[in-house]
Amino acid sequence: MMTTPDKKNEDKSKSEVKDKIHKLDPEKKDIDNNKEQKIEDKLKIVEDKLLRTMAEMENQRRRFEKETKEAFEFGGFNFAKESLSLLDNIDRAVNSFKSDATLKNNKDLDKFLEGIEVVKKDLVSIFKKNGIDSIECLNKKFDPNFHQAMLEIEDNTKQSGIVIQEIQKGYMMNNRLLRPSLVGVSKKKDEGDKKNEVNDKKAEKIDTKK
Repeated sequence: MMTTPDKKNEDKSKSEVKDKIHKLDPEKKDIDNNKEQKIEDKLKIVEDKLLRTMAEMENQRRRFEKETKEAFEFGGFNFAKESLSLLDNIDRAVNSFKSDATLKNNKDLDKFLEGIEVVKKDLVSIFKKNGIDSIECLNKKFDPNFHQAMLEIEDNTKQSGIVIQEIQKGYMMNNRLLRPSLVGVSKKKDEGDKKNEVNDKKAEKIDTKK
């Protein structure tokens, strides 16, 4: 809104009167200055409280979004973990059919297994679309973060602590461990065992000579 000349003159007159009063009574000027200072201080306090309130509201919003996301992911995580049994059962079924003496001679076995393999591939594809991938563990160093050792296997051709058998496949979901791989880990033969082996072989040779 534009200030009129009359309004300007009125404000000027008030300012002049205020200056005259302050000249006649300096204490009055200090009182007025203190009042203005107090108003500014109160405004700063109110502004600070407002900023703090807005910051707290923003923090609460972020916490709510994070908790909502984690709740959704946790629910999906449990569902995915339970769904892994489907793949396990498919693999068990295939191994069972292949080892069955009666079914081995059945000419339709291969077609049947091909059908199961298609179902398995579709399931694996769905898992991958949802961030679920299998853990590659064979011939890798044993890592307790991803592997669970079920047995040790003597193997002098490998370094100790190398995964040489996969008992059950492990899975990750969005870089989070869904299920560890159940594995067999290599270990070196003890020196004592080696000496016993050598002695046994020597004993066998002596017996054969007799």
